[in-house]
Amino acid sequence: MDRIILIETSTALCSVALVEDGRIVSVRKSSEPRAHASLTAPFVREVLNERGLAVHDCNAVCVSKGPGSYTGLRVGVSTAKGLCFGARLPLISVGTLDTLVWQALDGNLLPDSCRYIVPMIDARRMEVYTGVFTPDAVQVEPTVSQVVDGKTFGRQLDEGPVLFIGDGAEKCKAVINSPNAHFVSCCPEAAAMLRPALTAFHAKKFEDLAYFEPFYLKEFIATTSNKFLTKQLS
Repeated sequence: MDRIILIETSTALCSVALVEDGRIVSVRKSSEPRAHASLTAPFVREVLNERGLAVHDCNAVCVSKGPGSYTGLRVGVSTAKGLCFGARLPLISVGTLDTLVWQALDGNLLPDSCRYIVPMIDARRMEVYTGVFTPDAVQVEPTVSQVVDGKTFGRQLDEGPVLFIGDGAEKCKAVINSPNAHFVSCCPEAAAMLRPALTAFHAKKFEDLAYFEPFYLKEFIATTSNKFLTKQLS
């Protein structure tokens, strides 16, 4: 029996799921702010305990590779690597956009005659991390950082119904005005990684534990609060 631990921490939602024999058998998730570091490892322990298992009883660990939150991705990948090193398990990664696409497919969220699925991860202001996929989960346009305006995705919308899904979809409603635009606001969840994780596992598409890093898409820029600067200058 194949068992895979799934870890998704790329956005505000922290989630962990356990796969046994091709199906999800246990799930934990929380949207508690800034709690990924304190929740991810306990969630893994809980889903395993629920099934009476230990980490070494599993066959692989799968983690979201991004794009998404810098801190969230670091927590997820660090946890996954620690599990893999400790139990000598292979590491699998799944793109955050792919997870959202499968969330749409598994949840039967596509509008009738859907032409494209456009997953969106919230970045800042009107910017999203996004790509374009067909309804059979094939990516046809690359993952990019995109500032969304009224003309964005115009070509796809001219062809027919488009599903925009993710935590970046809600803010795009105000600027994407088309009868063909359909929006689902949600965060990617570990359970939706099931099919791409199983595909990678059976193909033995594993990451190099020593060198694997999340796909940030944009460099992390640390900022200093105005309150701190005022204190330093006073």
